[in-house]
Amino acid sequence: MIQPIANSAPARPQTLYEARLTDAGNGIELSAEALAQRLAGTDVVIIGEYHGHQASHFLQSQIQAALFRRRPLQVLSMEQFNLDNQAAVDAYLNGETGETEMIEDSHAWENYRASYRPLLEFARQHSLPVIAANAPADVVRCVGRTGPEYLDSLAPVDRAQLPGSPFMDTPAYREKFNDAINSSHGAADETMQKRLDNTYKAQLLRDNTMASRILAAHNAYPGHQVIHTTGTFHSEEHLGTVALLQQRAPEISIAVISPVVWPADVEKAPLHENRNKGDFLYFIQALPEEFLDDDRERKAMSARFRRPIQETCKGDTP
Repeated sequence: MIQPIANSAPARPQTLYEARLTDAGNGIELSAEALAQRLAGTDVVIIGEYHGHQASHFLQSQIQAALFRRRPLQVLSMEQFNLDNQAAVDAYLNGETGETEMIEDSHAWENYRASYRPLLEFARQHSLPVIAANAPADVVRCVGRTGPEYLDSLAPVDRAQLPGSPFMDTPAYREKFNDAINSSHGAADETMQKRLDNTYKAQLLRDNTMASRILAAHNAYPGHQVIHTTGTFHSEEHLGTVALLQQRAPEISIAVISPVVWPADVEKAPLHENRNKGDFLYFIQALPEEFLDDDRERKAMSARFRRPIQETCKGDTP
């Protein structure tokens, strides 16, 4: 029988690649193999990440392989590909295109090679299905810009790809979103509040789409275990995608694995205040600060999120 690594809280991660995997309930540290043993019968395993963190992506690859060894019938579902690019992902998996062609055709994230290549290559090498789970980027952008009514302007074939209830919600998720926004923006006036409401609807569109795509994969591949990779905000505390999947299919068993940044001034794993984030936690080092100069940060964020002139939406004001 595979045993936990230790019977106490994990030690501090020593490198940016290292993740200390822990049972959130009892604090016992686990290996990827021990985790896979526990989750062999689980329908859906959701692995949250901090986008671009080396430890998150390394652990995802380890868990993917460990789960496969226990249960070879596996489906990989990814937030990092949008559903309208499913054909480009499939073409690569089927040997019809090369990697760079797939990256271009699927509009893969800029950090694909560094972060997600191992996941997709494992699936390709073992002939496993890969689900492009996220909502189309242009639709998300336009909902965030003009509001949920934007979906009414879509062609029927495009609207049919999205879930029937694209803005299902839970009060706890809205509260979490508001807390995150208010911590960075402060109190909002009426105009700003409308924009934030639209931004939240765009977030819900992502979560509902991922939930519906995971459920569709579960139904399309009976007996398979679905592994879903996503930003931790979409899954921690069993909110977002997880809560919406549970609403759609309460009979499905789901396990949530969430990252926790180990505070610089704490010697032992901060378990108590993070237990609710997932069924299992993994502790990682904090990434370096991007900016120390506030003015440079504002300019960089403005450039990063400035919308290209050619990207317009129906309902935009001139």
